[in-house]
Amino acid sequence: MGSIKRLEELKGIRKALRQEHKKVVFTNGCFDIIHRGHIDYLTKAKALGDVLIVGLNTDASVRRNKGEERPIVEEEDRAFVVAHLDPVDYVCLFDENTPHELIAALVPDILIKGADWKIDEIVGKDIVERAGGTVKTIEFLPNRSTSTIIQRIIERYS
Repeated sequence: MGSIKRLEELKGIRKALRQEHKKVVFTNGCFDIIHRGHIDYLTKAKALGDVLIVGLNTDASVRRNKGEERPIVEEEDRAFVVAHLDPVDYVCLFDENTPHELIAALVPDILIKGADWKIDEIVGKDIVERAGGTVKTIEFLPNRSTSTIIQRIIERYS
């Protein structure tokens, strides 16, 4: 079970992990309405290192990125659920549109995004690679997304 940390706390933890030569993996997202695709993605991300840190968009950040109707689940609940997923070691909320500041502060060894992103477009790629880390993408399970679930609910109950 992971825990929810503020950035300042996580910076200290990251420093200790570096001294222990632990490989830190970082990914981020909204993680609204947790589903099998999320679990698969996070499990694959964790398998690439020793510690998985998830940057979680705040509600305001989600609204700016996904529209006023999102998120469905508020940030406190999303953070709690993600922190309790087996692959996740730490969760840190961020309010910016992207996790750039979080990545710059933590400098993970491996930066992960979904395969719907082109490597060159991944926020923080320059920071991680400059420090000798790697940036990778993970394929999503087909037909498993929060948007698909929301659409199914709308169709079924409208």
